[in-house]
This record gives sequence, C-alpha cells and structure tokens, in this order.
Amino acid sequence: MGAVGELVVRECKASKFADCDVVFSGLNAEDAESIEMEFLKANLAVFSNAKNYRRDPLREHHKLQKGFLVCNSNCAVIGLVIPFAALQARFGPVDQVSVVTMQAVSGAGYPGVPSMDILDNVVPFISGEEDKLETEARKILGAINEAKTAFVEQDQLRVSAACNRVAVLDGHTACVSLKFKNRPAPSAEEVRKALSEYVSEAQRLGCPRPPSRASKSLAATSRTGHSRGWTVTSVAGTPSAWDGCARTRVASSILSSWH
Repeated sequence: MGAVGELVVRECKASKFADCDVVFSGLNAEDAESIEMEFLKANLAVFSNAKNYRRDPLREHHKLQKGFLVCNSNCAVIGLVIPFAALQARFGPVDQVSVVTMQAVSGAGYPGVPSMDILDNVVPFISGEEDKLETEARKILGAINEAKTAFVEQDQLRVSAACNRVAVLDGHTACVSLKFKNRPAPSAEEVRKALSEYVSEAQRLGCPRPPSRASKSLAATSRTGHSRGWTVTSVAGTPSAWDGCARTRVASSILSSWH
C-alpha cells in the first residue's frame, strides 16, 4: 500500500469494489443496514463491526455462491463468553446468568457520552445493550448444524443483564453470577484453574495474532498495574456457603460469582 495521498476513495457501492477479495466495514448501524447487505448479495466477503447482522443466518439463507458476512460481537459480550467458554469446556453447560456491567465511555464511540452526563456520574441504562448481552452470547456459545446451513444457539442459557456507563476511558467490567447445570458446582480453585488454563480456538487453529492467553486468573483483588491487552482477566476470591453451593467472586474485565 502506498502513501495515504495515493489511496482512491470510491463510492460505497458493491459494483465499485468488485476487484476486492475482502471488505472491512466500520459503518454506523444506520448506514450498514443497506450497504452491507448490498455487498453481501454481490458475493463479497464482508467483515463488519456493526450490530445489524450479528444474528443473521448463514449465507445459504441468501442463496450466495461465495459471499459472506462476519460480524464482530458486542464489546461487553466478548468479555463474558470467553470465560463462559473456558468454564463450560471444563465443567459443562452454564444455564443461568445474571450480569451487571460497568462499561467504559470508549464503548459509546465518537463523540461519545456528553461530559455533563458522565462526569461524577453513572448512567444506569445503555439503550439496546442489555438485549445484545442476553441474545448474542447464546449464538456465540452455540454451534453450527450438521448440514452447515444454520446456527444452533445454546438455547438453555438464560441471561439477565443490567448495563451501566461509567466514567472510565477504556476497559469494561462485568459483575456476573452464574449457575452450572451439572452438580455439584466446582470449587473456587477449580474455576480459577480452568480460567487460567483455557486455550481458545483462535490459538488452537494458529490464527494470526491471537492473544498469548485468552483468559487469566489473578491472585490479587484488583487489576491495577496490569497492562492493556486482549486477555480477559479475573480475580477469584474465597468461596462461601450459599444455599449449600460453592460461591465465588471473580473480578476484572469479568467480575463473577457462581453457584
């Protein structure tokens, strides 16, 4: 690629990008709705950061030969499903989740939340965010059917979410209580070990630039001093008796308790 001054700006029409192998979309949701579908139906490979088609079915639904649309997940959801995947791989399905998020202002995009709304304040509702947590996790943690024509969601997973915007620049935190389907529930130490030892599919497949560790369990009760990165970190505390089940609290990009 040459200098920025040599780049060609094209009209955002699929016909103008027929010579491209891959298209990356960073459009606002209002524009992505029609434009990404136009590119998809033109049999182009589209990778999108917009929310519009995250729950869309596979390309057979659109009768395509080679085009497809891959959507990035919601930023708070991805911090949840990585630990969930780690725990489910070791202990079986999670079937009930209650989550309260404390989401950084960076998640609102530019120009972001008005300063008079967020300084010395917590905004106790983020429009549309709770639905994303309650639905996207089921799809991400699900599978593809044997015919590879449709997604099979993890239907038994029930998520109740409350999302808050807080005066932090980067890095979301989630307080999570979850329940395992299988009994008895694992101990705090077993959970800590499962989170620390988890190897993601991106790592196993040798994908370009995967995180060196997908999940990390910390011994301390604070993330202060830890470097930025893509690893989901958690802090497991001492388990306590709660309705006869082991309960542990974990803090971080995921702050959690389970029973």
